[in-house]
Amino acid sequence: MSRVLVTEKLAESGLDAMRAAGLDVDVQLGLSADELLGAVAGAQALIVRSATQVNAAVLEAADDLVVVGRAGIGVDNIDVEAATRRGVMVVNAPNSIALANAEHTMALLLAMARNVAQADRDLHDGGWNRTRWVGVELHDKTRGIVGLGRVGVLVAQRARAFGMRIIGRELFMSDERARQLGVELMPTLEDLVAESDFLVLAVPKLPENVGMISADLLRHAKPTLRIVNTSRGGLVDEVALAAAISEGRIAGAALDVFEQEPLVGSPLLDLDQVVVTPHLGASTSEAQDKAGQTIAEQVVLALRGAFVPFAVNLMASEANASVQPFMPLAERLGRLFTALAGGVVDTLEISYEGEIAGYDCRVLTLAILKGVLSPVLDEPVSFVNAPALAEARGLAVRETSSSSARDYVNLVELRGHSSTGSTHVAGTLYGKQDAPRIVAIDDYIIDLAPSSHMLVVRNQDTPGMIGRVCSIVGIDNAINIDEFDLGKGPAGDKPLMVLSTSTPVSPEVIAQVRALEGVVDAQAIELG
Repeated sequence: MSRVLVTEKLAESGLDAMRAAGLDVDVQLGLSADELLGAVAGAQALIVRSATQVNAAVLEAADDLVVVGRAGIGVDNIDVEAATRRGVMVVNAPNSIALANAEHTMALLLAMARNVAQADRDLHDGGWNRTRWVGVELHDKTRGIVGLGRVGVLVAQRARAFGMRIIGRELFMSDERARQLGVELMPTLEDLVAESDFLVLAVPKLPENVGMISADLLRHAKPTLRIVNTSRGGLVDEVALAAAISEGRIAGAALDVFEQEPLVGSPLLDLDQVVVTPHLGASTSEAQDKAGQTIAEQVVLALRGAFVPFAVNLMASEANASVQPFMPLAERLGRLFTALAGGVVDTLEISYEGEIAGYDCRVLTLAILKGVLSPVLDEPVSFVNAPALAEARGLAVRETSSSSARDYVNLVELRGHSSTGSTHVAGTLYGKQDAPRIVAIDDYIIDLAPSSHMLVVRNQDTPGMIGRVCSIVGIDNAINIDEFDLGKGPAGDKPLMVLSTSTPVSPEVIAQVRALEGVVDAQAIELG
C-alpha cells in the first residue's frame, strides 16, 4: 500500500478519495523542516499547500517519492527543477481556486468602491456618518486588468455585468481573442494605468513582476485609480502605494496578499482608503473541496502510472534520448522569444532542421510553448496544459521539420508574426558536451550561450559603440560581462550586440545605454 504524507489541512473529501483508492493517508500537520525530513522518508506521495517548503533536501530524503501534489495553483514552494532531476512528478490543482479568487476580487472591489469595511467599522464604534463614506459607482468606469489568464478572464466577465469598460495588458493574446472577451488590449502597462479607474492584478510572481506597481508607474495614474491585488504578494511596492494614497495621487487600494505575511506594521493599515484581507482569495468551502478532490485525483493517477492531466513537470525520460538534450534549450528559446517579442504574436512557427528532424519533436514543441507562455501567465504552465493555454489566447502554432541542414547539424528555430512585425530566434547544441548556443536573433547571426541575464542592444554602425556600451555596463555599473557577440543582419543593416552578464541589468542601466547617441534600443532579458 502506497503511503501519502499530507502536511497541511486538506478537505476531507480529498482524504476520503485517496483512502477509497487503497492508499495509506498519513496526515501530519505543523511539521518543522527537520521533522519533515524524517516524515517524508518512505512516502510515495507528498501533498502540501503553500506553507510547506519542498526543497532539494526534502526530495533527497524521500527516496521512494513518486509525486508531490500542491493543493492549489502556485508551486513556488516546490523545487520543481530538483524534483524533475530526481524523476519526481509535481502536480497541482489549477482550476480549483480561480473562481473563488475572481469572486474575492469583485468583493474587494465593491467593498473599496463603497467603503463597506470602513463604514462597518465606524458603525460598530458607535458612529453614523453617512456623508463621510460616500462611494463611487462601477458603471461606466474603466477596469484595467494586468494578466488575462484564467482569473483575469473571470474578473473581466463579471466586470462587464456592471457596465464597465474593460482594458487589459496581456503579452500573449490575439486581438481576435481579446475582442471575444470584450477586452481592449493596451500597448504598455503605463497606458493601462493611465486609463484605469480600477486596476486588478492577475499575474504570477516572476522576477520581472516583483514590484511592478512602483512609484514610477503610479505617476501615470489618475487620482481616481483604485488598485486590487488578490494575485501574489510582492507585486506591489507597498510603501510607494501607501505614499500615493496618503498624498491623494490615487484614490485607494484593496489587498489580499502582501510581500510579508502575516501583515504587521504596514503603513497601509493606517489608511482609511485601504481595504485588506488576510489572504482569503482561495478561502471558500467550495474551493477547498475542489482543491482537495483534484489533488487527490492527480496523486492517485500518478501512483497508478496513468496519464496525469495537471502534471507541472515532465520527466526527460519520456523523450527520445536524441531529443532529451534539446529540451532545456527549447524552453530557453521560448523565454527569449517572449522577451524579444514584448507583445502579442498571432502565429508561432517552430522549425526543426537537420538530424533532430528525424525524431519525434513534439516534446520540444511543448518545451518551447512552456517557455513562451510561462513568463506572462498567472498560473503554472506545464507540458500538459501549454497547448490549451496557447489556443485560449488565439496563438496559432505551426511546426515543420526538414532533414536538410543549412549551417548547423541541428537547428531549432522560432518565428512569430503579428500585425506590427515579427520576432525570430534560433539555437543549437554544439560540440561533444552538447553546449547550448543561441545562433540567431531577428535574423542577425550571433553565437552566444543562453544566460540567465542578457542585454540586447541595437545601434547604428558607428565606431566606438561597443566600447561605450560595455563601459556603461562593466565600468560605470560594475556588472561583469561573461560573454559578448556582435551580429549583422542579412542586409548589413544596423548591428545587434548581445551581452551575457553575471547579474541582472537594471532599468537604470538600460536607460543609460538607451541615452547613448547611436543606440536605437536596449533590452534586458531574464531567462531564469
